[in-house]
Amino acid sequence: MNAVELLPVHEYYVDDFLVDRGLTNYWGYNSIGFFAPESSYATGTSPGCQVDEFKTLVRGLHAAGIKVILDVVFNHSGEGNEMGPTMSLRGIDNPSYYLLTGSDDEPGRYYMNFSGCGNTLDFSSPAVISLVLDSLRYWVQQMHVDGFRFDLAAVLGRAGDNDGFEAHAPFFEAVRSDPVLAQSVLIAEPWDTGTYQVGNFPLGWSEWNGRFRDTMRRFVKGDDGQLPDLGRRLTGSADLYADDGRTAYNSINFITCHDGFTLNDLVSFDTKHNEANGEQNRDGSDDNNSWNCGVEGDTDDHEITFLRRQLVKNHLCRLLFSAGTPMLLGGDEFLRTQHGNNNAYCQDNEISWFDWDLVERNRDILEFAKRAISLTRRFKTLQHAKYVLGANNDAGLVDELTWFGPDGNLPDWSNPHAHTLCFQLDTADAVPHAGISSLYLILNADHQNAWIVLPQLTDGQSWYRVVDTSLPAGEDFADPGSEVLVDPDDHYLASARAAVILAARA
Repeated sequence: MNAVELLPVHEYYVDDFLVDRGLTNYWGYNSIGFFAPESSYATGTSPGCQVDEFKTLVRGLHAAGIKVILDVVFNHSGEGNEMGPTMSLRGIDNPSYYLLTGSDDEPGRYYMNFSGCGNTLDFSSPAVISLVLDSLRYWVQQMHVDGFRFDLAAVLGRAGDNDGFEAHAPFFEAVRSDPVLAQSVLIAEPWDTGTYQVGNFPLGWSEWNGRFRDTMRRFVKGDDGQLPDLGRRLTGSADLYADDGRTAYNSINFITCHDGFTLNDLVSFDTKHNEANGEQNRDGSDDNNSWNCGVEGDTDDHEITFLRRQLVKNHLCRLLFSAGTPMLLGGDEFLRTQHGNNNAYCQDNEISWFDWDLVERNRDILEFAKRAISLTRRFKTLQHAKYVLGANNDAGLVDELTWFGPDGNLPDWSNPHAHTLCFQLDTADAVPHAGISSLYLILNADHQNAWIVLPQLTDGQSWYRVVDTSLPAGEDFADPGSEVLVDPDDHYLASARAAVILAARA
């Protein structure tokens, strides 16, 4: 499935504190009209033109073979806490729509705040469930979208004043039994400010896999002790999704998203730089697992800029060649930057805007990303729906996937200082396979080069280099049929912090 996931398009409210600072809610995560496209996004001025324009957008994307997924914000509304404006739900029936708390003297005076935005909708309430279901059906049936990504979706599984999460909460059951919504794409951001529920959503739901993001970031920057979890994330996160019958496709793999560093900034900054948000750099996450490669921010040092590009290519390889559904943040494919701002929700300016000049300036990264996507289409084994957990045996045979350490033996999973992992994949399902019987992936996150012992081949086959992220643009990714023969002694020198793919063919 090819799809775009749009940031919220519901009509939203701009918080007073942002207006006072001369800023705006640029991302739109403050919905106040769950049935209305945001009017400021329209190019026309006639009443209701935003509806026609949104439908035109959807038709155009569908004509190009691209599905449309909406990011929807039902965990809270734009009415804020008890000091916020009264615009809709609060004035209609406050206790029926919001999770409330208070004292003995003032019961229900205050709002529970599992959203971080002042209030939380009560998904044990029939009124809330009915409102949200009606909204979702409207966007599917009238606006023709294909699915939804639910912001802070752990709120959907909260029952009244219960702080816990239930996979069979009333809202999930209502969606499951709805003939329209049950056929839609359903993606959860599986946490809120009070609970982290990655892997715990119901059958039929996919999830943003935060475990994948964190492990890949830590491994690429060279943290110790990452190999065991790296193996799980590369193979579809069966530990999170297999126990309830979901497939690897239910894992939405990502390295970056709108909320946080861009991929370029992930390898260019050690710390966030959110001063422009007006909160003394207190907002935004401090847990970024980023590395600036030796210099904070922009630099003219050729060695550092080359290393940063190499790490970006490493991230693209891990994202696109892991089992699951990859999600790429728009602009990462040509190194968009927010100059270290990891919470640019309020920046309707050059910090957030796309600089399209970067497409030509960073054409090498764009071409690498395009070739990586093409490779996943050529070798379907790189993105199985089923879990490819791997099997090692004394004969050294390949059972779809076989793990190796750099010495050609089993990986030393228990060694916290091991930073290199290799695996061989059977490519029997490649279309077209061009005589290639298997792929060998080398992930070297060590700061030193590593000699890799390659599996021995039979039937006149040899190893050919397809990808090596340590090589300059033009050499780092070989076109089909132009793979480079590897030295016949069955060794490969993997450069420090490099990702390599070899292909076995005659």
